[in-house]
Amino acid sequence: MIKDDGTVTHFNNPKVQASLSANTFAITGHAEVKPITEMLPGILSQLGADSLTSLRKLAEQFPRQTSLAIMVQPHLY
Repeated sequence: MIKDDGTVTHFNNPKVQASLSANTFAITGHAEVKPITEMLPGILSQLGADSLTSLRKLAEQFPRQTSLAIMVQPHLY
């Protein structure tokens, strides 16, 4: 599950159960919350249009954050 904050809830070996008559689906298993960048490039084929837009916005912010960090703490770079 891809969230708006740039993280992904990742199930390594998910089990899916469904009750079609109740229109209910359940995904169980060990879940980990990871940054979306840690899941790249393997996750690209699973992204829809909305997620690709969110990823594009995240990528646009990255260079600005790095530049700001270098200006604030240049001794770390």
